[in-house]
Amino acid sequence: QILAQIELFTKKGQYAIGIHTLPKILDEEVAMAHLDYLGVKLDKLTPTQSAYVDLEPSGPFKPDYYRY
Repeated sequence: QILAQIELFTKKGQYAIGIHTLPKILDEEVAMAHLDYLGVKLDKLTPTQSAYVDLEPSGPFKPDYYRY
């Protein structure tokens, strides 16, 4: 939630008053921090894997239609 607040505060002109779906990369940033805290290390997607799942190797890793 704090990353969502920072996003809204630092990019005031980009969000009109209302309900918004914030960038998925923010949620993934929190997830990666939590995994790091737990000592979990993840491999990066290879170019072949990235092409197969049709995602950028750096994320976000969920499609636009996915809702949290």
